[in-house]
Amino acid sequence: MFKITELTKKDIINLKDGARLGPVKDAHFDPDEGKIGALVLEGPRKLFGLMSAGRDVIVPWDKIKKIGVDAVLVEVD
Repeated sequence: MFKITELTKKDIINLKDGARLGPVKDAHFDPDEGKIGALVLEGPRKLFGLMSAGRDVIVPWDKIKKIGVDAVLVEVD
């Protein structure tokens, strides 16, 4: 077991291309099923990292392949 806040400290890595996707910003929780439905990752930054360049990235929970000590491996397009 782990706390959802622990995910904010881990790198999110896409298995398809090895890219680091960004930090966890939020989580979508399904109260009817009592499960996390998706992770919301902070979108890319621009202007010296000060302003958001785009939309947040939503990773459905079924796309998460492995949660490790230092990283979370996901498979998204």
